[in-house]
Amino acid sequence: MSRILAYTSPALGHLYPLVPILDELAARGHEIHVRTLAEAVPMLLARGFSAEPISAQVADVALDDWHTRNPQKALAAAVRAFSDRAPFDATDLRASIADVEPDAVIVDVNSWGAVAAAEQWGGPFATLCPYPIALGSRDVPPYGPGLAPAHGAWGRARDALLRPVVTGALERKMLGPLNAVRGSLSLPELAHADDMFRRPPLVLYLTAEPFEYARTDWPDSVVMVGPCAWDPPTDRPRWLDDVEVPLVLVTTSSEFQDDGRLVTAALEALADEPVHVVATMPAAARGRIRVPANARVEEFLPHGMILDAAVCAVTHGGMGATQKALERGVPVVAVPFGRDQHEVARRLEVSRAGVRLPLRRLSPDRLRAAVAAARSRTDGARRVAAGFRSAGGAPAAASAVETRLLHVGQVGSGSMGA
Repeated sequence: MSRILAYTSPALGHLYPLVPILDELAARGHEIHVRTLAEAVPMLLARGFSAEPISAQVADVALDDWHTRNPQKALAAAVRAFSDRAPFDATDLRASIADVEPDAVIVDVNSWGAVAAAEQWGGPFATLCPYPIALGSRDVPPYGPGLAPAHGAWGRARDALLRPVVTGALERKMLGPLNAVRGSLSLPELAHADDMFRRPPLVLYLTAEPFEYARTDWPDSVVMVGPCAWDPPTDRPRWLDDVEVPLVLVTTSSEFQDDGRLVTAALEALADEPVHVVATMPAAARGRIRVPANARVEEFLPHGMILDAAVCAVTHGGMGATQKALERGVPVVAVPFGRDQHEVARRLEVSRAGVRLPLRRLSPDRLRAAVAAARSRTDGARRVAAGFRSAGGAPAAASAVETRLLHVGQVGSGSMGA
């Protein structure tokens, strides 16, 4: 048996897909220790894990990139939050490693300080990436604005022209803070911002082709395992059994970004359609909207049980919500508000598993048309679902941890992990 320590940023959207991986590792006999949001600790203890909250100094640094719609300013705000957390999550993970004495560590890729601390530790570690990875490649457009892939000589020329501009903006924002964190731990500087994805021995990337673009130049350390979607156990609501018309789920971000107008537009767009709309949004926003007779708005519901009965999902373009629908073969309308969501929405469009609707074009009429168009792309959503299944999910992730970090099953591995 090996002792595994997992560390996450203060985001439920990054913890939840980790849970089935930890469940699988525990089922294989490994001892699991988790450091994550305080509110999730009781749930993890109930699953048989050792669990403690991350430092309050980490959790108190808010991600406030939603205050602006300017992509450059939003990126700067996100970088500021991750770099402000970094000294605290680095110290936090180092203390946890000293306490747990793990055989391997799994770190949320957004915990910049903790990732650097895991590298400084010197033991086997993996990062967990639950959103489109910002890893450069000659095969795809530069990361960030959600550009459509272009092929042939023209496509290569376009990407070569844009890559220094787009990537340069990322480098200017990210490289200095990343190297400041690394310098505080006496680690060598990174030459490029995306080198942060090349340093770990293993990157558990929670997606798969055909949703993700094919690349021929990725490092072997990147292992695509599919979404590993998970919901906390909750009783099925009785009203769900009484819904007799097609169901449409509308979701907003689990990490606040002021995207409530997506729910407002969806409720208006679908009010007279022969569907039942279920929307989730924070309680503070629910009192300001009119809910039509064919809809209900909840503060929180596990999306899985709704999606099992859904014909379409309308999302903000978050990777978690979008892939959770697609793994059930449910097509999606994605209205990206920022962050990685432009990349998610474009992948949705390119895979023909749904529809991308730019935020600037959001209106009830356009959203109604987008839902109708998305519902005609069920075949694409099912192809993506098949790709996710083929990637192997949590068992594949657990196997990658065992073989690449713990050397379980390899010649000369001895009894480790037994």
